[in-house]
Amino acid sequence: MDGVVMRSRTFVFPLVAGLFALAACDSATTMQPESPDETSVLASTAGDMIVQAGISENLTGNFIVAASRNFLRNELSGVVAGMGGTILFQHEPTGFALIGGISGDAAEQLASTNGVNLVEPETMVELESQIMGEAEVAGISDSGILNDNPGGAFFFARQWHLNAISAPQVWESGQTGSADITVAILDTGIDYTHLDLQGLVDLSRSVSFIPQDDAFVNQFFPGAHPIADLNFHGTHVAATVSSNALAAAGVTSKTTLVGVKVCNVEGRCPTGAVLSGMLYAADAGADVINMSLGGLFLKSANPGFVSLINNVANYVRQQGALLTIAAGNSAVDLNRNLIPQEDGSLLRAPSLFALYCNAPGVFCVSATGPEAAGGVNGPWLNVDAVAPYTNFGSAINAAAPGGAASPVWAACSRFSLQIPQCQTGFFIIGVSGTSMAAPHAAGVAALIKANRPGMNSAQLSRALERSADRIDGNGRSPFYGQGRINAARAAGL
Repeated sequence: MDGVVMRSRTFVFPLVAGLFALAACDSATTMQPESPDETSVLASTAGDMIVQAGISENLTGNFIVAASRNFLRNELSGVVAGMGGTILFQHEPTGFALIGGISGDAAEQLASTNGVNLVEPETMVELESQIMGEAEVAGISDSGILNDNPGGAFFFARQWHLNAISAPQVWESGQTGSADITVAILDTGIDYTHLDLQGLVDLSRSVSFIPQDDAFVNQFFPGAHPIADLNFHGTHVAATVSSNALAAAGVTSKTTLVGVKVCNVEGRCPTGAVLSGMLYAADAGADVINMSLGGLFLKSANPGFVSLINNVANYVRQQGALLTIAAGNSAVDLNRNLIPQEDGSLLRAPSLFALYCNAPGVFCVSATGPEAAGGVNGPWLNVDAVAPYTNFGSAINAAAPGGAASPVWAACSRFSLQIPQCQTGFFIIGVSGTSMAAPHAAGVAALIKANRPGMNSAQLSRALERSADRIDGNGRSPFYGQGRINAARAAGL
């Protein structure tokens, strides 16, 4: 894909808090809860076990295809087979297909075929992550699952972000979500074995679109489901939406999660996998689809690709699913196409398309976070401050906590090759970014949908906006959209 591709950054904060209740094997003994003040501290660095996927810097070798329904139904299979290729995914209603195993010359030949509108090399967008600092551990047993009382989670005292959206008021009213509502997590996968996530992930509907990761899962964790999160990002996002609240609370505690792996162990997300995941999740009955990923590219470089993304987003909306999207972490003014440079200047780019916030009918979420913190358990100064990294502009529907001086806390994957320490217990980690803001909105959307299951995606989006707190005046704000989400008001309290 020609044009400008920006990385979607995720910041991992120095404190990595964990639970050593059960070791990696199920037969380990449990320990009684310790006071957080009595926890031991261990050094933690990024893992050395990151596996190279054997791909070029930006291209996967696959090709994205947009074509007529008739061509996909009647001709694509034969044409691709004749070229020695493989159809990795196809979706007739949207005219989308992902093709592997063909040469560049064959792709050019395919592009000139009647009925084919677009053949585009599949590119990668990165979730840029930084692992820093120390780990904090505390023993806790598996007998304390608190999904009827998320505020009793062991590390809830540090979760400023849930208080910021008035989530405890919702829980106190007895509203903790519904298993009938599904949120699909399009990300690096989910650790469905983590105590905060056990029983919440529907593995029968979960799927991986990253075949290289599937091989790594089989190699390092034989018998694990392909959505096993070898990174950490997807598990953190998932547990922010819905958590058993043994270690850390989520916005809800009973919402069903579906893992759709579209990003690899390195946090790199092939665009074709993402589009495939969006369509799969919509067809699998997701009520909400969270995408804490994205990027920017020039609309003028490839209008056909923009059209394809818009078609996919429209289809998802027609299926009734709301897409909650992270705005991105490049501090870009999406209205004026101003991109901050390292020397502090602003580069004006031609018209940019924000993946996937500029698609129709999505719910784009910017990030807020404290300006200062007195300690890991607060107090916090101005939790509704605009996070300095967040993208902004008219595409923003609402803001949600993403972290700044203090991070967002949630589960860390026990399958993580990025943070091997998380394999040794039930950890939580502190992470900041718009990646963390979007799942707060997804969790609140799940609460609304639990009360009003007949809502379509447009109605759900409007309900999220109307229940938001106006932080920056009464009009639409480029930083807050219609306001910072408020779970209590969304739940009718």
